[in-house]
Amino acid sequence: MPFYSFHCAKCAEDIELLIGMSETPVCPSCGSKRLTRLPSLVAPPGKSAGIKKAARAQAAREGHLSNFSRAERKR
Repeated sequence: MPFYSFHCAKCAEDIELLIGMSETPVCPSCGSKRLTRLPSLVAPPGKSAGIKKAARAQAAREGHLSNFSRAERKR
């Protein structure tokens, strides 16, 4: 189930709820069902590839091969 952001028309709170598509959201503050779904934010691209590349370069400089697969190790 995904998180959705809502705005409550009764108490003016912005909330995030973990609900299914077929469920009717209810405001946890006031119990109102008059919620407007807010637009979702786009997640930024991940940076793990760059972090992994930097860690492998450091490991190679230091002479240990612990974070390389067997196929990637120099013979």
